[in-house]
Amino acid sequence: MRLSRYFVPTRKEDPADAEVVSHKLLVRGGYIRMLARGIYDFLPLGWRSVRKIEAVVREEMDRAGALEVMLPAVQPSELWEESGRWTEYGPELLRFEDRKGAKFCFGPTHEEVITDLVRGEIKSYKQLPLNLYQIQTKFRDEIRPRFGLMRGREFIMKDAYSFDADLDSAQESYQAMFDAYHRICKRLGFDYRAVEADTGNIGGSASHEFQVLADTGEDEIVSCTECDYAANVEKAETRVESKERDESAMVDLETVDTPDARTIEEITAFLDKPADQVVKTLIYRAGDQPVAVLIRGDHQANEIKIAAALRDALELEFTELEMATDAQTEKATGAPVGFAGPVDLDIPVVADMAVEGLSNFVVGANKKDAHHLNVNYGRDFEVAAFADLRMARAGDKCARCGGTLESNRGIEIGHVFLLGDKYSKSMEATFLDENGKAQPLQMGCYGIGVTRILAAVIEQNHDDDGIIWPMPIAPYQVLLTVLHPDNDDVMGAADEIYGELQEAGIDVVMDDRDAGIGAKFKDADLIGIPLRITLGNRGIKNGEVEVKWRHEEDRSSVAVEEAVEFIKEGVKDAMEGR
Repeated sequence: MRLSRYFVPTRKEDPADAEVVSHKLLVRGGYIRMLARGIYDFLPLGWRSVRKIEAVVREEMDRAGALEVMLPAVQPSELWEESGRWTEYGPELLRFEDRKGAKFCFGPTHEEVITDLVRGEIKSYKQLPLNLYQIQTKFRDEIRPRFGLMRGREFIMKDAYSFDADLDSAQESYQAMFDAYHRICKRLGFDYRAVEADTGNIGGSASHEFQVLADTGEDEIVSCTECDYAANVEKAETRVESKERDESAMVDLETVDTPDARTIEEITAFLDKPADQVVKTLIYRAGDQPVAVLIRGDHQANEIKIAAALRDALELEFTELEMATDAQTEKATGAPVGFAGPVDLDIPVVADMAVEGLSNFVVGANKKDAHHLNVNYGRDFEVAAFADLRMARAGDKCARCGGTLESNRGIEIGHVFLLGDKYSKSMEATFLDENGKAQPLQMGCYGIGVTRILAAVIEQNHDDDGIIWPMPIAPYQVLLTVLHPDNDDVMGAADEIYGELQEAGIDVVMDDRDAGIGAKFKDADLIGIPLRITLGNRGIKNGEVEVKWRHEEDRSSVAVEEAVEFIKEGVKDAMEGR
């Protein structure tokens, strides 16, 4: 392909709405254009890279034994009503009606559709295990689409679904996909972590996110510096070194005035107390039940952990956990927000494990502008349960080995779930076991964001001048930059090299445009093709071409007659990660 005939509308200026590097460079480099918020056109260069990402994903899915299908993007509401997600999924689900008034949605995921397909065909344990996948367009009506392809509304995703006869076999299928995702990330050259994660509205008993490390990532993850434990902060476990309280050191409870001191910062400043000696009392509503949650002042509450603890320890049944409103808080505690405390509180109290070792700490007095000092649980109030209720953070102890946790930002490009029978039970997807008894299928689902990968790669591979593509997914492997296309000798050498590279199966594009040298080099750096070969008057007279790798500053010269073999070897090494 020749750039003189190519559609590659580069821009000098960043788009006004772009916040992250990948969005800026994909627009400036002529890879994408926005059609509507969170919805993008893929231009020729962008689509070539998307297809190469798909190829890597497809190869690893096939290698893992998954079979490719294509399912409808438009899905009938009846299937979602069977699973219970028609109302549960929320406003991100794009719902609409056809001309006859039948209700449909544009699929954000395909658990319901694939379960419907399999329940109609799988009858016996002899047909299991089965793993089906597709690469297809999805739509989620994000409330705040941003960061270009990293949080769009329409996107391309690979989603796979495994079906097994029992939990042991389902875990083997899960591990096969987990391993396949590791291979994909390594082939793409990512610096990444596979982290334990919450199952969210997909559901199931276990899940892992594949997080690409980047300062622009929306997720915070923690990983141990001494073992392989890693988790999203929403899921990460923390270790609290147990210490016994010296009950003889307990001081009598005291109530003091704290006018307008509501926040931890205000309370610590007013009382001259460290934040780890102040306990905040957060009032939540678990369905209709108000509950008090105690968290140390220097820690942040984790509502996912809190919800799990309330279900497990207090055996509460509820759909959503919500922070109580100001009015609900005042009704439950008798005081405005900022002055709640566990003493004489007539609702259940649960506390984070870090509170258990405290003594003589500060809490709200359930009275406006007042706090209690020298508070001790057991003597001054009771705790229904202690549990891990807070967000993990850098410096915490690893729950697995006692090592130290470090924190990073991450871009989630893949997520695997062990679903169990969540969908098969609700949708009556069963098979006959060895004894002829009907059993629900054990399922797993596995998503990877193809178009999000395009952005994540750039977040990790760029400089001030533009994109630096890894060889496996660059739109082209080699760029032949012709500085003097009007010179027959130069153009003749370029055509010969170009033809030989094409015959050798090298992805090559030639910049034969009638443009200035500076403009060509700037576009080359912006577009980011890994290997640039430059041909000009002076070089051809000397029988040489200039060679420059996009990720290196240095340039070198290679004899014209050796150029093709040099390029072939360089591309091969780069494709193999050498």
